[in-house]
Amino acid sequence: MTGCVENVLMFFYMMDYNPKQETSMTIQYLKRENQPTLAYVYTPPSGDGAQWPVVMFCGGYRSDMGGTKATWLEEQCRARGQGYVRFDYAGHGESGGAFEDGTIGSWFEDALAVFDAVIGGQVILVGSSMGGWITMLLARARAERIAGLIGIAAAPDFTESLYESLPAAQKDMMHDKGYAEIPNDYSDEPYHFTKALYEDGKGHLLLRETHRVSYPMRLIHGSLDKDVPESVPARIQDVYQGDVEIITIADGDHRLSRPEDLAIIDREIRRI
Repeated sequence: MTGCVENVLMFFYMMDYNPKQETSMTIQYLKRENQPTLAYVYTPPSGDGAQWPVVMFCGGYRSDMGGTKATWLEEQCRARGQGYVRFDYAGHGESGGAFEDGTIGSWFEDALAVFDAVIGGQVILVGSSMGGWITMLLARARAERIAGLIGIAAAPDFTESLYESLPAAQKDMMHDKGYAEIPNDYSDEPYHFTKALYEDGKGHLLLRETHRVSYPMRLIHGSLDKDVPESVPARIQDVYQGDVEIITIADGDHRLSRPEDLAIIDREIRRI
């Protein structure tokens, strides 16, 4: 996230946004007591793929499991018999709940619920943008089951950077009304960056302490990313001690959804 307020809009709506795509896979639902129902698609392993870790994809802020990266990677895994899971956080896509009720903590709990209920054995976590933050929280909670982690323009701690980029008037609005209004080019209605999202994020910050990891981490980042600066993967590599590698795509932007970008992401899954 940059400090320029004009980039806030792009951050919110382009974190991992892609028009929903049709898929032949069956959507299933994970029902939870007193919590929103979660939609997911699980491709079980087959043939030689049964010996490989299952891939779990965690999407970005305001994204859903019908996005380009989520569905393309599913096709690659299915072709080689590797298990794969994609899902929608509460308030996203086909899942229940209201988007503005969501926080980093609640979306992490959504991901953890799918992880525990759907997947057995070892897992490769793949997280896009905010999903990179979610995967890092998952990896900390279930470290013994993580075979590897791939961050795609990973944005841990983004709530802090976003808040810092707001002008004083929007900060005052957040504290007075419970949200800040962020103008956007995709609707006449401004987006609400909620105080709850910001305050909850403080309990899940990862870049202020050192972590030791036993699994490989691959941080794929575009040099033309206007939303998550190159200082972010550098900071992740600094605080995560272990096999942590930054893979820079020289002409890549934040979305990293071009065919050549997707091929690099899948290459790193196969390497792990």
